[in-house]
Amino acid sequence: MKIGIDARFFNESGVGRYLRNLIKNLQQLDKENNYFIFLMPKDFDKFVESKNFKKVPADFPWYGFAEQFKFPSLLRQYNLDLIHFPHFNVPIFYTGKFVVTIHDLIHQHRSMGKATTLNPFSFKIKQLGYRKVFKTAVTKSQQIFVPSNCVKKLLVEEWHTSDKKIIVTPEAVDDGIFSLVNKMTNTKVNAILKKFKIDSPFIFYVGNAHPHKNVEGLIKVFFDLNKKRQNMKLVLSGYDHFFWQRIKKQFQDTSVIFTGFVSDEQLVALYKGAQMFVTPSFEEGFGIPVLEAMVCECPVAASNTASLPEVGKDAVLYFNPHSIDDMREKINKLLNSQSLRVKLINKGKERVKKFSWKKLAQQTLEVYEASSKL
Repeated sequence: MKIGIDARFFNESGVGRYLRNLIKNLQQLDKENNYFIFLMPKDFDKFVESKNFKKVPADFPWYGFAEQFKFPSLLRQYNLDLIHFPHFNVPIFYTGKFVVTIHDLIHQHRSMGKATTLNPFSFKIKQLGYRKVFKTAVTKSQQIFVPSNCVKKLLVEEWHTSDKKIIVTPEAVDDGIFSLVNKMTNTKVNAILKKFKIDSPFIFYVGNAHPHKNVEGLIKVFFDLNKKRQNMKLVLSGYDHFFWQRIKKQFQDTSVIFTGFVSDEQLVALYKGAQMFVTPSFEEGFGIPVLEAMVCECPVAASNTASLPEVGKDAVLYFNPHSIDDMREKINKLLNSQSLRVKLINKGKERVKKFSWKKLAQQTLEVYEASSKL
């Protein structure tokens, strides 16, 4: 069977991490089918071919004209039995068989206001285009992969998709994180904390700062808590984009440390050095940082919404992200209770064992083989 994988996001975060782990595990699992990995030129040398995995240059920026009108012509040249699009941005004029991964529906639920840098008219046009492409992805695909039952439920309810068409393939922690955790020493942790000028106990958050992440809510809760805990810090990590810049301007305080992007080694050190990891999102399709924190033996407090309870189960202390009082109460409870922290750490170490990229790749391969026959 000739299988294509649209890997134009290969070196990005989010979808890129999903792609890298999926392809790496498929290379180990499948020696029979022939794969064509479509890559942006800038990522071409980052992927290593194997006997049945060949790379193809595909210089078509996502969400643009070339993606929709030129990419299909390239795909047709390879006479594929099936192609996997790892994101909803499928070329609407592609007529071959395909499967798609829908990671979340956040772009549809957070459609206006602070969630964009565009003016309202331009953003409305952009959203209409997204919706057309998304509809094609959902209705014309052979099967749909989602990372959680939460996303599956939303597709069934909001897009009237048959639940039999949707396959839940939970994501996992990168193998590299496990390796770094095993190598990380207290000396190394302290050196990395010193680099970021973290010299007191701290609460940790990593991710982007889009409005649905509720970072502003977390900062407000932290300021409330710090009235009584004046030696506490809040450490925020993530790519330094427009939304982080906006938050930096809004909250200028020496107790809040913005690290910008961090390497995996620095990330592990921050998890291991933190009093807790907090994810206050209003909506998430999955929640890999929750699992990363568990691997690093960092207790987790998280929103009780969307997919987060599905990911964390009883290894997380949950709060209502719409309630500043509840968030403050739960974070304070975890800060004050060493026994609760130890309990969550131990449960987390067991919980994270349930997730595996190898298992995801095996499920995906089974769907490839079934979908090509539909």
